[in-house]
Amino acid sequence: MDALKNYLPLCWFRDNPLELLRSIEFLKHNLIAYFIVEFFVQANLTDDPIESFVEVSLEILFTLLFIGLILHLNKALYAFVQVVTAFLFCSNVVSIFIIPVLVWLTISENVLSYYIVVLLLLWDFALATYLIKRVLTLNLTASIALSTVYTAITYAGSIALGQFI
Repeated sequence: MDALKNYLPLCWFRDNPLELLRSIEFLKHNLIAYFIVEFFVQANLTDDPIESFVEVSLEILFTLLFIGLILHLNKALYAFVQVVTAFLFCSNVVSIFIIPVLVWLTISENVLSYYIVVLLLLWDFALATYLIKRVLTLNLTASIALSTVYTAITYAGSIALGQFI
């Protein structure tokens, strides 16, 4: 519960992930939750559980590799657990809000649900930008650029490679 209280302010663009407590157990919980939620979303989009499993597994792999690479280049690999946990935790929090909206969108196709999904995806992108900015101490423009690369590699890359496999 302490880890949850420590990581939650990140979702409101407060605190620095490098200063948060290191918890392998909390990372495992977030990794499992992330996999389940992403698998649910992918399975609803593709209707193929095998394809969804592969794409979500690749997405997690790309996330871990991307974070490991940027931390290695920044000589901050010691913070790998905190930073990965921060990325996964923030995505999980956004997912708590996005899942019901996706259900609403699927059922009703109400135009408002599309706007809310876009806002939630922008929040997720903004959180990734914030985390990169705080971890690497970059300016906002560089953080947005690196966040765009992160999003392209993890999401588009996993889907593209998943289709190839």
